[in-house]
Amino acid sequence: MLPIFETDRRRRQINLGGASTSTSHTSILDQAKLRREERIEQKRRSDSAVKIQAWWRGTKEHQRVRQELRKNLEDALNRGDLLRLDTLRMLVIVSQKKTNDTLLSQWSQKLVYYGTDRVFDFVGSEGAGQSYLVLIKQILLLTMQEIARNAQLDGSGAHLKLLNSLFSPASESGRSSTRTKIVKEFLAYLLVHGFYALLASSINTIPVEAKSSPALPPLISLSTLPFTILETTSAEYALAMQELFIHLFTIPLLPNRLSLSTLTHLSSHLPLSKMNLLYAKPADANSSSSLSKFLLDVATTAALEAKIHVIANLLAFTPPRYSKLPGPALAAYLRLLGDILNNIPSGALEGSPSVAGMGVSNGYDSDSDDGHPSIRISVVSSFNTTAPPALPIIDSRTLKRLLTLPSLAHITSVLDVSKSLSSSRYHLITFISAVCGVWPSKQNDILIHLWSWNGGGLVREIWRGWVRGGGLGSNLVSSEPQSTDRMDLDGSSPSISFRSSHLEPLRPVITQSAKLRGAAPNADEDSWAPLLLLADLYSHGLMTMGDDEFFSSSTTMEAGSSAAHRNPLTLDEISTFTRQLLNIAWVLWMYVVELGNEPSSSSFTPTVPIPRVRLSWLEIREKVTKCLLAINARDARKPFMPPGGWLVLNDGVSLPESNDGSTRAEDMRLTPEMAGFVEAAIFEAQELMNDSEPSSEDVPIDSVSSPLRGLRSHASIASSAYSKRKLNYLSPRLGVLNNIPFAIPFHVRVAIFRNFIHMDIVGRKAHHSRPTRPINPFTNFNAVMNDMRTSRSAQGRQQIVTIRRGSVAQDGFDHLGDADLKNPIQIVFIDQFGAEEAGIDGGGVFKEFFTSLCKEVFDTDRGLWLSNEKNELYPNPHAYATEAHSLSWYRFIGRILGKAMYEGILVDVAFASSFLAKWLGRQSFLDDLASLDPDLYKGLVFLKHHTGDFDDLSLNFTIEIEEFGTTRTIELIRNGSNIAVTKQNRLQYIYLVCHFKLSKQIKLQSEAFFEGLSEMIEPKWIRMFNQQELQILLGGVNSPIDLDDLRANTNYGGLYDSDEPTIVAFWNVVNSFDQEQRRALLRFVTSCSRPPLLGFKELVPNFAIRDAGGDQHRLPTSSTCVNLLKLPRYADERVLRSKLLQAIMSNAGFDLS
Repeated sequence: MLPIFETDRRRRQINLGGASTSTSHTSILDQAKLRREERIEQKRRSDSAVKIQAWWRGTKEHQRVRQELRKNLEDALNRGDLLRLDTLRMLVIVSQKKTNDTLLSQWSQKLVYYGTDRVFDFVGSEGAGQSYLVLIKQILLLTMQEIARNAQLDGSGAHLKLLNSLFSPASESGRSSTRTKIVKEFLAYLLVHGFYALLASSINTIPVEAKSSPALPPLISLSTLPFTILETTSAEYALAMQELFIHLFTIPLLPNRLSLSTLTHLSSHLPLSKMNLLYAKPADANSSSSLSKFLLDVATTAALEAKIHVIANLLAFTPPRYSKLPGPALAAYLRLLGDILNNIPSGALEGSPSVAGMGVSNGYDSDSDDGHPSIRISVVSSFNTTAPPALPIIDSRTLKRLLTLPSLAHITSVLDVSKSLSSSRYHLITFISAVCGVWPSKQNDILIHLWSWNGGGLVREIWRGWVRGGGLGSNLVSSEPQSTDRMDLDGSSPSISFRSSHLEPLRPVITQSAKLRGAAPNADEDSWAPLLLLADLYSHGLMTMGDDEFFSSSTTMEAGSSAAHRNPLTLDEISTFTRQLLNIAWVLWMYVVELGNEPSSSSFTPTVPIPRVRLSWLEIREKVTKCLLAINARDARKPFMPPGGWLVLNDGVSLPESNDGSTRAEDMRLTPEMAGFVEAAIFEAQELMNDSEPSSEDVPIDSVSSPLRGLRSHASIASSAYSKRKLNYLSPRLGVLNNIPFAIPFHVRVAIFRNFIHMDIVGRKAHHSRPTRPINPFTNFNAVMNDMRTSRSAQGRQQIVTIRRGSVAQDGFDHLGDADLKNPIQIVFIDQFGAEEAGIDGGGVFKEFFTSLCKEVFDTDRGLWLSNEKNELYPNPHAYATEAHSLSWYRFIGRILGKAMYEGILVDVAFASSFLAKWLGRQSFLDDLASLDPDLYKGLVFLKHHTGDFDDLSLNFTIEIEEFGTTRTIELIRNGSNIAVTKQNRLQYIYLVCHFKLSKQIKLQSEAFFEGLSEMIEPKWIRMFNQQELQILLGGVNSPIDLDDLRANTNYGGLYDSDEPTIVAFWNVVNSFDQEQRRALLRFVTSCSRPPLLGFKELVPNFAIRDAGGDQHRLPTSSTCVNLLKLPRYADERVLRSKLLQAIMSNAGFDLS
């Protein structure tokens, strides 16, 4: 039975429960959105499918058309229709999309076979000639690209033949002009589209050893053809020059790749005489030239390597032709070398350590006994977020060729050639500066050679040609008019002028008088490089220049003296140069924060143009400061600068300082500018003193600026652990005081020094508190010192130390070797009978102990010290003095001297200038050896001026010392016994001998001494003074005692006043004393025979006289602790004189009565 209804159809579901099945509004919208997205996706897929199908059909059609065009092109080539328009079009289309296409090489072969002259017939025809020209240009570019892919393929050979044939000179004179015009258009097109870049790529595809490759001769010939075709005045010629140097000369080992004949062709056809076109300005003033872009690209290792290869390849071709180069070409050559070298990191081209270590200059600044270089830590002021590119790996053959650049033979050849070519002299200077920067190990050799070249003529030329009139270091003019005796850098009248900016000394400006002299006529000549090179020359030259040479001139030299050893500049010129350096250094120390570390980061570019040197502002500052310190050391020993020549700020003193540096306190009246500087400097020191916790980026400045500093205590290191970056930002004035202190008057620095000690005392009293404002360094100075004593006394109980009169040194060493000497110490003397001497130590007894201690420890018979001809002391260099026990004594003596400086006690002892230089971390000089070892000094001077055969001297880089009856030979440098002293390296030998005698022999002794001294006095405080000033700070002013000053600052007690008869007789007697007797009187009352630095008003407490009764037989006595003379009321002036002389000359202790 068939069913009535369909059983497999799904029946409609009916809800009989009455519940609604309608969906919500939100669900309806979601469903509609989903369906819309489905439709959009479906349409996208459909459109994509259409595009894919269209692309596929197009590709298939393109392939079909290309195959058809290729077939038609093959037929055309077989028929010989090489230059029909449709053939050329098909050739361009087919060759553009297929590499190494044989049809292009077939076309080149056939065209060469039938003759390339036909090209010029078609291109030069009327009508379709322009179309032919465009197509041929494109085809020639395609052939160049094919060659660049692999120059050794057979097809590349055909292309090279075609190119050389097209660009060769015309055989028929009638067609010469038309052909040349067309060839120039071809070359212009190819140059714009990378002609030399493609040639360089082609040569790089050939291995270096494949000198016999047939592709090399046509490639090299092709590279020189533009310079025989293009006009030298055209823009294309200049472009070709630039492209040649930045592409072809960047090929590694280019001369090593070529056969002799090919190398000869390239060398003879290089347009070196037209190198001045390298810096030709482009037609579009807003665009940069290819060379500029090449030089500015320093971001990658590949870019750095390319520049290195340019130098190496230039050195293979250019030096033999130096004598034939015109001035502009030589200038461009030197400028190019300098520009490239300034982009290469310092030391990058030194070569292997074995090669770099062969120079005589190795170990110049090392105090190491084994000669091995020590690890140096450099402090940087900023960290760039972008790391510099890694140094490329350079082939040894390239490095060997590069090392000829800093050689003295090469430097000499360049100097000789450029001597008659004035247009090249500036770029010669910038080139030499760049060479010294890239090869620091060669710098000493180069500077020595430059110093003596042409009798110092180069030094004079640099000064007179660029530095004197370059505008750098212009006077820092204040609002006050300059006095007529003030030095003016330009030599013009000292009229009132005003600075437009405090950065004015950093802005090169050609002055009017300099223009009249013809100095620095070229606006492109930046005077920074000459100034810095001159600073380097004098920094190095002063090391081995004697005072006789420094102060000599062409009119004062003896007839037999060599001009090479004479000071190249006159003293007036050196004074002016020094002033320029001082102005620059002042700005760089005071305002370097505004400039930034790198010159390019300066926010004052309109006012301060960026120096065209490889140095940062901090490096420039370092060079300038180094030269200033060397000149200042010479001036301090034998003054030549005019009065006030070292001062930047007006000190406000009505009377000039005397030759010994003394200035009376009542004469000190500071200008507002100087007072502001002093107050700010003290405030900066207070701020830095609070920051005693060193951060991770901080390095103790003493360990950086003075590597000769000995070990420091932890507390001392913590207190001085300020990074250079922090000092630059927080304490520019402290930077001035520590690096160019001579810019501030000596008496001002002494006052600042004492303020620093006062702050240290207050800081020790309350570590977490400090003065709210700095003390006034000049007003009420006695009150300041009394406050210092009160602060010290309040720190805690005094340390009581008993000292036997017969064993002052040993007892002091035993009891005070590790004591805290910054706390008060009470000395109790024990006489020869074992009894305590009378007297309460209020400071005077300690001074008595200190005086006796100095007599013992500085006695040369003890073996710790030696004296020179001037009775100045320096550490004994004998091996005995380097033993542990002796070094402990040096440390103890350093602590005691530091205590004296801390307390303001003057020391009646003189140190050798070379030893004081070690305190300051400064260099010693040849003249410092004269007083220590006169025979050795005379021998070195003889060697310096020797004109005979050096082989007769039989000298090498060794020195002999005698100890315990045996002679020991020490090498001054590694392998020094095998290096002979010659005319060229004698100055290096002289320097090394001086360095050994003045520094290395006393290295351990000095370090131990400095360790003790630094525990009491911060090294940065001492660096505010030079050697002579430091000696004055230690021992007072070595000048006649001014009785008028002493009498005006004497207090009277008891029955005495200024008009009392005994007092009148006393001053009459003292007035009749000679200087030795006056010093004895001063020592009797104050324990020191020298007057205070700033006059007797500074003596704390003041010199005082009190009556001691009427006993006519009693001797005068004193209380040195309070500077008090107890003078009986003598009735007769002759008795007073006799008793006073007996007392002051007896040298008795405190039991004298």
